Amino acid sequence: MLPFVDGFYLPGSYPHNYNVGDQLSVKVNSLTSIDTEIPYQYYSLPFCKPLEGVKDCAENLGELLMGDRIETSPYRFNMYTNETEIFLCNSSPLSGDQFKILKERIDEMYQINLNLDNLPAIRYMKKDNFVLRWTGYPVGIKIQDTYFLFNHLMFKVLVHKYEETHVAGVIGTGDGAELITTNEKSEGRPRGYMVVGFEVIPCSFQHDVNLIDKLKMYDKYSAPIKCDPNTVSMPLKEGQPVSFSYEVIFEESDIKWPSRWDAYLKMEGAKVHWFSILNSLMVITFLAGIVLVIFLRTIRRDLAKYEELDKEAQAQMNEELSGWKLVVGDVFRAPDNAEFLCVMVADGFRILGMAVATIFFAALGFMSPASRGALLTGMLMFYMFLGVLAGYVAVWLTRTITCDSCGWYSVSWKVACFFPGVAFIILTTLNSLLWESHSTGAIPITTFIVLFLLWFCISVPLTLLGGRLGTGATRLEYPVRTNQIPREIPAPRFPSWALVLGAGTLPFGTLFIELFFIMSSIWLGRVYYVFGFLFVVVILLVVVCAEVSLVLTYMNLCVEDWRWWWKSFFASGSVALYIFLYSINYLIFDLKSLSGPVSAFLYLGYSLFMVIAIMLATGAIGFLTSFLFVHRLFSSVKID
Repeated sequence: MLPFVDGFYLPGSYPHNYNVGDQLSVKVNSLTSIDTEIPYQYYSLPFCKPLEGVKDCAENLGELLMGDRIETSPYRFNMYTNETEIFLCNSSPLSGDQFKILKERIDEMYQINLNLDNLPAIRYMKKDNFVLRWTGYPVGIKIQDTYFLFNHLMFKVLVHKYEETHVAGVIGTGDGAELITTNEKSEGRPRGYMVVGFEVIPCSFQHDVNLIDKLKMYDKYSAPIKCDPNTVSMPLKEGQPVSFSYEVIFEESDIKWPSRWDAYLKMEGAKVHWFSILNSLMVITFLAGIVLVIFLRTIRRDLAKYEELDKEAQAQMNEELSGWKLVVGDVFRAPDNAEFLCVMVADGFRILGMAVATIFFAALGFMSPASRGALLTGMLMFYMFLGVLAGYVAVWLTRTITCDSCGWYSVSWKVACFFPGVAFIILTTLNSLLWESHSTGAIPITTFIVLFLLWFCISVPLTLLGGRLGTGATRLEYPVRTNQIPREIPAPRFPSWALVLGAGTLPFGTLFIELFFIMSSIWLGRVYYVFGFLFVVVILLVVVCAEVSLVLTYMNLCVEDWRWWWKSFFASGSVALYIFLYSINYLIFDLKSLSGPVSAFLYLGYSLFMVIAIMLATGAIGFLTSFLFVHRLFSSVKID
């Protein structure tokens, strides 16, 4: 008989139980800077390397695309063993190139990122009675014309006693971990500790050359090292070596293992997020009132009058009436580039489905920051498998709009290649700049091959399968016949496209507050984890886009303009224009320190890629809503 046990699981992570004296290994990640947004490999600078050599740690697809390069480091601790004045190494004399690149990294405010037991090193700073939190620490600092390097690190490791409960746990050291259960065999095992915090204080210390002459890695430096973050004493000079050392202090903490990420995910500005949602609800209520007026008063009144008349009176009324009733013979006339419109709508629904699914699972905790790259990997997987939906929608729409039952294979291929092709062009252009800069942000050739295989072997077949299924779907029959000769459209009083582009301000109004936090997470290195708020905002955005497009389509038909197809797409899709303008505003006013044309070009390139995806997703919502609205509206009109 199997025993019943209680347990918990934090998605993306699991507890390590270390005994006293077990070895803990610190890993290093790419150097990052909010001034350049170009990551570099840690060992591109003359830092100490492990005795056994540098080894790459396992990286998932999302980590590689984000520019993370996790490697082993020489920093090693023993669990619950305090150590001071640990000598690491003495570098070779700095060459001219090394001295120059160190100065550049300090000027560009590059941060060094360390990880212990999957926790990033965090640094606390006091400024104006406020405590600031930063992940990582700077390479060095410039005072007047002198550059100082932070060559001594003081680590504080917060640990919590392993609590023996009826929970399956993990025991092991480093990355090797073994699943153990709470049975009789584990009762005699000494209770260990779990790492629940990792803090670092960087210092600049001038080592005595005579004292380090014969020291080897991990030997004890014979003089005391006072780590004072407010003073610096290790100036960088060309032709002179740099010495490195560290110390570590262990401190027992009340923080429990499931709560160890709270310091990184501490939500600030919760009231602002609620204000964002309230703002969105106000916009939705306003638009819903307009839609209600259209449906309950205008349309129903017109239809009631129209249906009460006999046939002769209807014919006479048709000559006198103006508005949407006069375009009954042209409203379903196929638009220009109908197939391309169907492709864009289909890819938009795939992107929308990817976004909703990713944010939903992230809100449930399945894509926690403890699993680096999980969010991006999840987005790619959802996008690929939703190819079935994209192919189905594209073929069904094409058959409905163009009345063409053939050519499903061609339409499916276009859907499979359209957005991935746009992404390939943009990312390859940006990648060439990163390659030229020798940045870890450049996607490796092997990763490009993996992405191509995922697209060709999974995404394309699934899109073709969806297209094939779409050929068997019931085509939506139009309720009215289309005239052979198009009706002349009266001259508009004002440009209709100006109204379409202006309509994007309403969806943008529901999004812009949350957009600030997302941009800060991407470009300022802040952790974004309020996916519950984001999920609600996305749902509200979908509703606003649908309402905006419906109102604009009705206004278009009321001025006897039957060319509503593309306008319904861009009425909601034009929100992307305002997001791109906001991105430029963010670049000018919030990323003032961004240096160099390459960094600005990378920022604008990634922003362009983002707004194209948003345009397709929001445009698809608006188009389908308008299409179903027009079909329902003219299904209510009696036509001989």
